[in-house]
Amino acid sequence: MKNPDTPRDHGGGIDAAAARYGGARRDWMDLSTGINPVPYPVGDVSAGAWTTLPDAGAMERLVAAARAFWTVPEGAEIVVAPGASALIARVPGLAAPGKVYIPGPTYNEHAAAFVASGFSVGDNPAARIHVHVHPNNPDGCFSFDTMTIKPALTVLDESFCDVCPERSLVHETGDDRLIVLKSFGKFWGLAGLRLGFAIGGARQMGRLRDMLGPWPVSGAALEIGARALSDQVWAMQTRERLARDAARLDRIMTNAGAVVVGGTTLFRLYDVADAHIWQDRLARGHIWSRVFPYSGTWLRLGLPGTDADWARLESVLA
Repeated sequence: MKNPDTPRDHGGGIDAAAARYGGARRDWMDLSTGINPVPYPVGDVSAGAWTTLPDAGAMERLVAAARAFWTVPEGAEIVVAPGASALIARVPGLAAPGKVYIPGPTYNEHAAAFVASGFSVGDNPAARIHVHVHPNNPDGCFSFDTMTIKPALTVLDESFCDVCPERSLVHETGDDRLIVLKSFGKFWGLAGLRLGFAIGGARQMGRLRDMLGPWPVSGAALEIGARALSDQVWAMQTRERLARDAARLDRIMTNAGAVVVGGTTLFRLYDVADAHIWQDRLARGHIWSRVFPYSGTWLRLGLPGTDADWARLESVLA
């Protein structure tokens, strides 16, 4: 795992890429993230969502929609936050500092949050706190299908699990030993809305809710989130489209000489001879990709969103 004391790397950074390779921001195709490039159509947002403090009814409607969408068990509670990252930063506050097991390589914000709160992060499964990204980022692997043994606290980051809901472990929440995190920005493609969810036992969720304070998310986020989580038809059609597009991307990349390592249907991970050479090659065509500090051969790509984007990727690789 990358040392959590070093600066964290992320996808995005189009402004920096444009400064190096040229072009305006609008000229770039960002494939460095795992965000759905065909977002949920938000539709109209009421004027009151922008001009008044969010009321309890709007929060209740969102929580009810989330409970139904993820089939949250009766004993579990849901906390709504301004993005999953806000929850990742606060989860360490639910336990006394100690040892944390975070198998890697994985999303680096979890280790950073625990280290910042005085914890020791390592690869010893005997630690009383476990964190798993489920499915893992960047390789898409799952650690388990069910949690028969829970440490004192297990955090499951299911930010990318909405493409494969049958693998979710939300149904095992309800006691204070398991917290499942959900991201709205990835599957629904609305990362800028800043909306995330924690699902777990009443005591831990109550503490998280207190940490976030009143009005943790905007009225617009409450309204759009409730609408999107209630749209099961869109979710089903989106999963089918993402699966087709992920297979299409694999064909393009393997034809260009890459080897599929893993991923989800929102992002794909490839093994190439030199990841930085591939990133440079794509960047010269104003396509931004993701490389990793712990691997010289891994290249991660999100999905193009339009026919023109697909054609451009094929052209640059040709």
